[in-house]
Amino acid sequence: MPYMTDHQLVNPYLPSWEYIPDGEPYVFGDRVYVYGSHDRYNGWVFCQNDYVCWSAPVDDLSQWRYEGVIYRKEQDPRNPDGHMCLYAPDVTVGPDGRYYLYYVLDKVSIVSVAVCDTPAGKYEFLGYVHDKDGGLLGERPGDEPQFDPGLLTEGDRTYLYTGFSAANDASRHGAMCTVLDKDMLTIIEEPVFVAPSNMYCEGTGYEGHAFFEAPSMRKYGDKYYFIYSSVPSCELCYAVSDKPTGGFVYGGVIVSNNDVGVDSYKPADKPMAYGGNNHGSMVQIGDQWYIFYHRQSNGHNFSRQGCIERIAFTKDGRIPQVEITSCGGRATPLRGEGEYPTYIACHLTAREERAYVGYDNSFMPPQFPKIMQEGGDGDENLGYVFNMRDGATAGFKYFDCRGVKGISIKTRAYADGCVAVKLTHDGEALCRIPVRGANIWTTHRADVQIPDGVHALYFTFEGTGALSLGFFTLEV
Repeated sequence: MPYMTDHQLVNPYLPSWEYIPDGEPYVFGDRVYVYGSHDRYNGWVFCQNDYVCWSAPVDDLSQWRYEGVIYRKEQDPRNPDGHMCLYAPDVTVGPDGRYYLYYVLDKVSIVSVAVCDTPAGKYEFLGYVHDKDGGLLGERPGDEPQFDPGLLTEGDRTYLYTGFSAANDASRHGAMCTVLDKDMLTIIEEPVFVAPSNMYCEGTGYEGHAFFEAPSMRKYGDKYYFIYSSVPSCELCYAVSDKPTGGFVYGGVIVSNNDVGVDSYKPADKPMAYGGNNHGSMVQIGDQWYIFYHRQSNGHNFSRQGCIERIAFTKDGRIPQVEITSCGGRATPLRGEGEYPTYIACHLTAREERAYVGYDNSFMPPQFPKIMQEGGDGDENLGYVFNMRDGATAGFKYFDCRGVKGISIKTRAYADGCVAVKLTHDGEALCRIPVRGANIWTTHRADVQIPDGVHALYFTFEGTGALSLGFFTLEV
């Protein structure tokens, strides 16, 4: 089946068979590079694969190029047999112009560093972050465990942000900042706390959005923006300061991967996707700023995929929360004609409301739909929406519709009923497309008059059985 009528920037922005969460985007030269952890399709824990890198030209974010494996888990001296996973990394350019990759393995509490002469070459292990006496950060008496390194280098100083703070864990105080010397390994300023955990946020302004994990730092103008995942976990929040080592004031939510907090088209507390943990950061590409984040696929937490949205700063430096969309980083909506794969659904719901994919990292219960693919990890098969039962809805945003007069869908599985096509998640059906059971992909069609303009599209299954929705086509 074709990918699309022609290539457009969509969410997820990488191929539907790639699973790169925790994205840290950077512009180096004329390309934007994304570094993240690497989930496995049908994996059973987070981050099972080696680090890879993808890049795109700054003037065309639809043309992502696979740069290959940049670092293998066995390269760390503490992990020669690969029994530990590579958790979320970050990259910074050191004072010497080389590229430094920081990460934490999943069963230790220290920060490892690798180095490379190019942004996406073969990184080589360099060492562990340590003090001047050789004590490893995270293993010394009084150290809090290190996790999710984020980096900012200015001059000869590199600011290392780390931390993980579960909601009810009083032993974790929040996000830490440690200053490193120009060798990129040696501590010259000991850790200080820059954002509070849930147990220590009362009276700070962070209430309800205390630090959980995923620290990242960016600069906008002369202000430092600390991006992090809050205790609700689905959110990426930000805090602002005049300096990189403290004084951060909570700013708000940038994006939530289940759209909780957005009230423009629904109640603010209503989830429109099955969320989970979130991790990412923002980057300026040309004149436009973007937030990179991830979504949960395959009905669980271990097959996450990277997404993008455009963000804007207000005159006073705030970042209003953005909706999750299918058109992602595009300046304009998707074209309201041609064939689209359903893995670009930004909204996925069932009759029973649910905000997260699972509890205790479990899989989704059988009554909920999910986005999945055929085959195993690495198989280049397009994703699709699976297990749509009566009342399940897949939503897509946004399309510039002009003269749409018909719509067809490709479905599979044993189900009978119809698919209602709507412009809002709770609106009236513009048409209903009858569907019948089949064990091959089968096309069904109906006439429809979609008003000219920019619209979301929602497909709701009404009937018996469980339906897979593979593609839809807008006909003009």
